[in-house]
Amino acid sequence: MTNPLPLDGIRVIDFTHFLAGPHLSRSLAAMGADVIKVERPKGGDAGRHHPYFKDGQSGYYLQQNMGKRGLCLDLKDARGMELMQRLARSADVFVENFRPGALAKLGLGYDALSRENPGLVYCSISAYGHTGPKSDKPGFGLIAEAISGAMAQLGEPDQAPPLMRMPIADMYTGMHGVAAVNAALLGRIKSGKGQHIDLALYDCMVSMHDYAVQQYFLSGGTVLPKKHGSRQPESTVYGAFRAKDGDLVIAAQVDDAWVRLAGLIAGAALDDRFRTPAGRNDNHAEVYALVEAWCARQDSVAHCIAQLDAVAVPCAPVQSVDQIVRDPQILARNMLVEQDHPVLGRVTLPNLPFRFSDCDTTPRRTAPLLGQHNAEIAAELGYGATEIAALKDDGVFYAEEAAR
Repeated sequence: MTNPLPLDGIRVIDFTHFLAGPHLSRSLAAMGADVIKVERPKGGDAGRHHPYFKDGQSGYYLQQNMGKRGLCLDLKDARGMELMQRLARSADVFVENFRPGALAKLGLGYDALSRENPGLVYCSISAYGHTGPKSDKPGFGLIAEAISGAMAQLGEPDQAPPLMRMPIADMYTGMHGVAAVNAALLGRIKSGKGQHIDLALYDCMVSMHDYAVQQYFLSGGTVLPKKHGSRQPESTVYGAFRAKDGDLVIAAQVDDAWVRLAGLIAGAALDDRFRTPAGRNDNHAEVYALVEAWCARQDSVAHCIAQLDAVAVPCAPVQSVDQIVRDPQILARNMLVEQDHPVLGRVTLPNLPFRFSDCDTTPRRTAPLLGQHNAEIAAELGYGATEIAALKDDGVFYAEEAAR
């Protein structure tokens, strides 16, 4: 029998939509928090309308909202707002990702809620943050990825940069939120007070620069990153290569790995000019050409990988999704989770990467149907059966057909 999850007993109000916020709160749910997803009537979280769809249900929504309970109510009705405020008084954490100031106008900003609940940890996610000249501008992950300098480094020199195709800004910001919320909860033990966490997609993307920003400043502003496609000339050899039947990546930028790779390739790869990182970087075009030619001569990606593995050169095939979901490593790590959904039946979705030695973070719930837990949550807040029935009958509560 496993021990309680780290966040057992913590109540989280998830007042978010789309991705960064829902990913944050999904992660807190996996750690044991009681996450209550609050949505607007009929439409719900905009993520419910994002593909891929099956039988009217969004896989996008299912993935980012598993483990939560669902509350759908009309905040324009005074009774809906009263319930929402009562819920906020019972909460430890409130997560939102609306434009700065939007929830304050509703009476659900940090200042208003913390007056009634001083211990509340309130996490706001926005494109640019709650301060600065761009704070009132809307934005998505794509905006942050572009404006942060990340996209400027991608692709071929004479082409527009490619989209990253995985939501780096949203997911990275969400995970920063997980860390910040847990730190604030820990700090609350000593201070007795919560606080407002202000997270910006733009800030998080800029913080991800591991090289380009320090290179710019240390060079006196003379060096800017350039597009090099699948190569990384500042870390030779570190990039993608093409074999006869597909692609692979090789990471031989450190001396010992390069020595082993050069011995495998032999010939010109053993040139003394390439013995140091600086020498390889200074001659990166020639070095990459040698590795590219070697990969192209092999029978297959698998043959390349077998030879590289034999001499302990870090490498991997460039896998497609159908290969990932069958990878024995992913299966061994339980990175796919199966759930029984009330509409779809058995569904398989990506799991979260948390692995604790003494507790099991397998999600206990599927993502909620719209309004699925209205009555349950209201009863926990002290509402009687007659009051709950009236809230349903008067349209303050809303639930989709499958949840009724």
